[in-house]
Amino acid sequence: MALVGIIANPAASKDIRRLVAQGRVVPDWEKVNIIRRAMLGLQSVGVTQVLAMPDSSHLVRRAADDPHLSVEVELLRMPALYNEGDTVRAAATMSQQGVGCVITLGGDGTNRAVAAGARDLPLVAISTGTNNVFPVMVEGTTAGMAAGLVANGSVPLADAAVRSKTIAVIVDGQERDIALVDVALSKERFVATRAIWDMNTIYEVFLTRAEPSSIGLSSIGARLQAVSLTDPGGLHYRIADGGISGDGIPEDGTPPRSDGQLYVRAPIAPGSVPVVGIETWQRIADGQRVPVERRHSTVALDGERAFSVNPANSLEIEVRRNGPPVVSVDAALRHAAASGAFHV
Repeated sequence: MALVGIIANPAASKDIRRLVAQGRVVPDWEKVNIIRRAMLGLQSVGVTQVLAMPDSSHLVRRAADDPHLSVEVELLRMPALYNEGDTVRAAATMSQQGVGCVITLGGDGTNRAVAAGARDLPLVAISTGTNNVFPVMVEGTTAGMAAGLVANGSVPLADAAVRSKTIAVIVDGQERDIALVDVALSKERFVATRAIWDMNTIYEVFLTRAEPSSIGLSSIGARLQAVSLTDPGGLHYRIADGGISGDGIPEDGTPPRSDGQLYVRAPIAPGSVPVVGIETWQRIADGQRVPVERRHSTVALDGERAFSVNPANSLEIEVRRNGPPVVSVDAALRHAAASGAFHV
């Protein structure tokens, strides 16, 4: 029997960035609607059982309250602390209980927590966060259909998914944590408000992906060299003194060339497309360990500050191809259609 998991983050899109940029807010009622549509999509391809993470807004329970739904929804029996650890534990438990695919609602950070709990769980990642690169904006109905087709074996995982990359953060020779999209080093010494909202505090960035249509720190890298989910390795750049404020840029927006500095224009936040000075940049290969200058800083993982380091710590960064498989909704539905899975 196919079993699909749902992990929905009610806090996604509600951090400080919605106040300091033009970031969208996805209200709980819309998340409930997305989950309901996803479950209707699951039901349409024969999935009868869903295992869900309990959350503070009862999103999945509310979504299941619909007369058109016959899918059995079971909440994980786990202590709910309503923090990132819930997602990590939920993913690990779902993997142990034989879930064939997980639908996530959240941002890059939500999916990073899922990956921390289970690296081999196939994901259909629906974007309901702020600056998202890993999850995508997709209709819940088709997302549910794709997840169900993968979970019940109608679509082979190899034909619908690509294994994602991670960035390992290694402190004093030991892996401390991972990111799925970006690791950013901030001049600030303390974690404080976790979400990065003042981009001028960032001085160095490592990326697994740098796609031209992305937003945030990844978009800066994309102006240097595009790196997709399927491309090997990642990209590393350092921001020049003056940061992302655009100091010294003429009013007409044309970057000065006389100083030899490289400038790019990139959407670093919703509604914000400044000019960014780049000190240096390079492509990095899978498995290449890059040492970082020893200094006081905080390490941000997928847009949120996670921990501090000081000059006594050795900090190294490495891109690896060991993240969870990411299901392409389009690829899954295309394969299913070609194989006659929708014939009735």
